[in-house]
Amino acid sequence: MTKKTDSEQEIKGPVKGDFVPPPEMGDTDERADALPQQEEFWRPPTRFGSVPVEKEPLGWDRRKGFRKLFPQVMLPFQVVERVAFGHPKLEPNRLFWGDNLHVMRQLPSESIDLIYIDPPFFSGRNYNVIFGDQNELRSFSDIWEGGMPGYLIWLNARLYEMKRLLKKTGSIYVHCDHHASHYIKMEMDKIFGVNNFRNEIVWYYEGGGGRAKDHFNRKHDTILFYSKGNNYKYNIDNVRVAYKETSMYSFYGTTHHNVGKHYAPDREKGKNPDDVWVMNILNPTAKERIGYPTQKPLEVVQRIIDVATDKGDVVADFFMGGGTTLAAALGLRSEIGAPLQATKYSMSEPRKFIGCDQSRVAVAITADRLTRQVEEQTGALFSVPDFTIEHWGVYETRRLADMPPEQFRAFVIKCFGAMTEEHQPGIHGMKGAIPVWVGEPNPRKGVTAADVQDFANAVRKTLRYKQDNLRDGIMLAWAFRQDAMDAAERLRRLEQTDLNFIRLDHVRIDSPRFREHVAALSTDNADYENFLTFVQPPRVEVGHKRIAARTYKFDVSETVVMNAGAKIINVQWDFDYGKRFSSTPGYSFVRGANKEPELQAQYEFPKAGKKRIACKVQDDMGGEGLWTDDIEVS
Repeated sequence: MTKKTDSEQEIKGPVKGDFVPPPEMGDTDERADALPQQEEFWRPPTRFGSVPVEKEPLGWDRRKGFRKLFPQVMLPFQVVERVAFGHPKLEPNRLFWGDNLHVMRQLPSESIDLIYIDPPFFSGRNYNVIFGDQNELRSFSDIWEGGMPGYLIWLNARLYEMKRLLKKTGSIYVHCDHHASHYIKMEMDKIFGVNNFRNEIVWYYEGGGGRAKDHFNRKHDTILFYSKGNNYKYNIDNVRVAYKETSMYSFYGTTHHNVGKHYAPDREKGKNPDDVWVMNILNPTAKERIGYPTQKPLEVVQRIIDVATDKGDVVADFFMGGGTTLAAALGLRSEIGAPLQATKYSMSEPRKFIGCDQSRVAVAITADRLTRQVEEQTGALFSVPDFTIEHWGVYETRRLADMPPEQFRAFVIKCFGAMTEEHQPGIHGMKGAIPVWVGEPNPRKGVTAADVQDFANAVRKTLRYKQDNLRDGIMLAWAFRQDAMDAAERLRRLEQTDLNFIRLDHVRIDSPRFREHVAALSTDNADYENFLTFVQPPRVEVGHKRIAARTYKFDVSETVVMNAGAKIINVQWDFDYGKRFSSTPGYSFVRGANKEPELQAQYEFPKAGKKRIACKVQDDMGGEGLWTDDIEVS
């Protein structure tokens, strides 16, 4: 396939401190909304050869699409951090923490060149739960609830959005195993079209001992490769492999009989790889391993990126885990054929990337891994864009408190499902026909009686108050002082005696009432009860003591978790903290014998002297706290 030119659309990313409002998509049906040209985006096959197939994927509703089972929730993105590498004019790459379906629904159509995903295998909750976040646990409960059909419906809704996001020259690779690969292919034939199926790639991994006694040992995964259309990228020269003399063998006992033939094509140029890839899995001591059991090797993903993209293209992984896809997109390459115990790396031209995961720990580990990669390797060769860390649905209260008032009000109004109002003084938004007012970003500044009176006067000046006799208003704030509550009550009492009355509803931003418009969208297939929450960072306390020459023991067990019902889920250590947090190798995702996070760490410094130490702690609700200190190493 000849390489084709793609569109010039860039990833547009915000700067730290910004929030990103979602596009105004309205309540139209899914096909007209997400895929404006239905014939171009959505053409399921009616037959597979001579065999008829279902026209629509599981879960699809002809009027509302997948939004019937998974209603759309439009919430803003909160930028909690921008990791800078010294090139601020370059558009940043983006990491998202949140439900990937809703994140994808707010990204622009035809903006991505390649999607590689390694979604949860249909092999049980215990296998797939890696990080232990509450969001991760809830999501996997939803996945398995309906058995295989429920799993496929859950995945189909996401594959549908991925098709919308792909450029016309784009392609998608879906990594799966024997539990569901055949079922997933049937659904992808409907979503992407059977004519756009390109390969069923078999990743055969050598090494390791098989334990099966009643069937053949299972030694491969499957990667399903589909293109968006016929005009897709396939850069064969980037992935050619050396020819080898091959033979076919028949086995009779222990005797091998050669029944094949030798051939000698162009050995210098090499050949297009077959659809069986023989690549090693990561062993426990591999250099690129970062600590969790389902991590895939760079070698697998790098071949996909090399064949499907060019320099500057956009690569996305919406189940990013520990960030292997993004590390490969950023240019890191493992040297094929290198010994597992001493993996070597080379670099290639970086691609842009988008990553998303439902686990806050996964996002933290990925951010840490990419930062270290740029500091140690990629950044020494190429100008690397910054990347942002953005939250969808779970927001950090501390960072909201630092927002400018106007930006904070716009953020809160979007979360509340209202529209901003710029033309009526004293009114910040409208929830349908009801005026909305928003308090200060600082949680310590409660609403006062004067605020209540000013808002009531602003409501009285509206046309609806004068013409339609609408006298309601909503005040949103972190806290309401008693004098504010009393003032609102006095306004209500006038309803019995004076037409000048106003009914003002007081709603705390962190209360269930604030998010009830989101929770009301829950269906049998989607639990939205925990969408739209606010979290506090842990108050990190670290003790340390010297136990040998240049060797210290650190302890975070005195850390105070501020979110009710939460517990520490991960600890990261940086024993040479500089401009950016970059955990020391081996100290990013450390688990004990019971798979609980280690709250103590021991480290031997290379040399004595003053050292700056940093520690990040994440809790299982998404709060993250940072501690730093200087110690004199002796």
